Order: sequence, then C-alpha cells, then structure tokens
Amino acid sequence: MTSKNLEPVRWRDGVLEVIDQTLLPAKLAYVRLRNVEQVGAAIKTMKVRGAPLIGVVGAFGLVLSVKKIKTNNLAEARTQLRQWADLLIRTRPTGVNLRWAVERVFNASAKAEEVSYLSEILSKEAVAIFNSELEAARNIGKYGAPLLEDGDKVLTHCNAGALATVGYGTSLAVVRAAVEQGKRISVISTETRPLLQGSRLTAFELAHDKIPVKVIVDSAAAQMMARGMVNKILVGADRILKTGHVTNKIGTLPIALSAKFYGVPFYAAAPVSTVDMATDPSMVVIEERNQREVLYIAGRRVAPRNVEALNPAFDVTPPELVTGIVTDRGVAGPPFVDSLRSLSG
Repeated sequence: MTSKNLEPVRWRDGVLEVIDQTLLPAKLAYVRLRNVEQVGAAIKTMKVRGAPLIGVVGAFGLVLSVKKIKTNNLAEARTQLRQWADLLIRTRPTGVNLRWAVERVFNASAKAEEVSYLSEILSKEAVAIFNSELEAARNIGKYGAPLLEDGDKVLTHCNAGALATVGYGTSLAVVRAAVEQGKRISVISTETRPLLQGSRLTAFELAHDKIPVKVIVDSAAAQMMARGMVNKILVGADRILKTGHVTNKIGTLPIALSAKFYGVPFYAAAPVSTVDMATDPSMVVIEERNQREVLYIAGRRVAPRNVEALNPAFDVTPPELVTGIVTDRGVAGPPFVDSLRSLSG
C-alpha cells in the first residue's frame, strides 16, 4: 500500500541508481549513473521525471560532478561546480525543484575549507534533501487525505506518484493516505499524451498497490465529469507560483476548465519546494520538447512526413480554477498569495 517496493532513486557507494521510467510498464529496471553527464542525460531524456524526483537526482548529480574537479584551489573548484550546476538546471527549465535542489547543494559547498571536503559536504546535503522530500510526500498524504470521502472517484493527470518523487508521491500520496485510512477510493487516470505517463506510470503504480484504476484518453476527461463519474481532481505540479498559478503537464488546463464548468473540486498537490514565491506568471518558461514525441509512437511515425508538430510540455492553470493546493505543511486556499506565503515562510 505504501509503494515501499518502488524506490525511484537510490544512492549507493557513490553511485546513483534510478528506475528507467522510459521502460515502464514493460520492464522495471535501474540504470546506474556514475557521473554528472549521465545524470543530465537521464533527466533530459526523461528516464527520470517528476518535479520532486528531478530535484533530488539533480542534487546527487552535482555531488557526482566533484569527480570532474582537477584543482586543489577551492575558488577554482567552486567555479567549476557552478558550471556543472548550471548545466543540470538547464536540462528541464520549467520545474522549480531542480533549480532549488541544485542551488541548495551548491550553496553547501561554501562550508568546505578544502577541495577534499567537497564530496562529503555535498553528499550530506543531497541526502538531507532526499530525506526531507520523502517526509514531505508523507505529509502531503496526511494533509490531503481528509479532502477525499469514502467512495470518491478521483481523476488524475500525468504521474504524480512514487515515481515522480523519492517515494509515495504528491497527488497519489493523497490517494494512498486516504486508502490507508480505510476509504474506498478509485482512480481515473488520463493516458497523458505524448509520453503516456498516466497509462504507463500512474496505472502501473496503482495496480502495484491494488488501488482500482481505469485509464482514459486525455480528451475523455470532460465527458467523465459530465456523466458524474468524477468526484475530485488531483494533479501534481512542476511549479506553483505565489499567486496560485499551477504549472503542470500539458493538458491540465483543459481539465481544470471542465472541472470549473461541472463543479468538480480541482486540487494540486506538491511540496513547498515546488512553490515559487518570486516569479511573475508572465515569466514562466514553458519547455518545448522534441516534436518527435508527438509525431511518433513506439518508434513509428503516425503523422504525414511533411507535417511538423508543436510540443509544449506544460501549461499554466490560473488560480481562479484551483480549489486548493495540498502541501507538506497544510492545504492552501484562496487567496493563495496569503495562504502560500504563510505555508512557505
């Protein structure tokens, strides 16, 4: 029930092991990342994905970059470390957790009195981030579970479960915690084009935990609400602004619009490390991914050869469509500027 057998990331003897999520659900396998370049590639190709998990993996990636340092001059070493930090941050520009975690590990390097101390100090900080994110996931479940009632049918989009975090999840943490309380909860998961994180990952996780789940095509979400088949909507987030704007996987906005029309409560769930208290909504960078993700399915082209595609990875749901935001410190409600500031402080 707790997904204790799903460990998306493991740090063992200076090597980072992560589940290769591109192989799921057909194969559950770990890939070993031994250097910072491999970590960056794993994030960029979405072997690793999910905002909290990307942050933790990026943190350990910066630890691995210490191996690249070839100087005993501490100032020069930190300059090189800064370059690797920037490289990691650029791999996925939209999510806030990656920058937050990498910067936290980089800032810890200021504690080192010699270059030889860097690896130990940075490792300690990365492990602390890992532990805090796991605790945050449990707390999201604790604070979010009361929002679900016995018999609820929950619609979710993309994957915001154990595989998106270091374990347990964000939106799925709420579902798991409610089920652990004895509530009968079932889930409708959108398939989540173009990379099918809903059908490949969310359905895999819930089936693994024996929580009832059905998969729908993304465009069926409004019809499920129209038929009264959805009681609550729970999604994760890659960035939540202080205004309550929720940046999440592309396709979240139309779900939120339909929810508003049909009167279905719409909640986002994320740790406070996902809350961005500084950026203006107009300044959020929406990652544009390779158009091949849209034009091909399982390596086979499904669109005409002379056609191109647009592939924004995220959209932004305005606060007017958001019922509440579940964090590891409590549930924020409108006006979000006040409630998120209070929880993030």
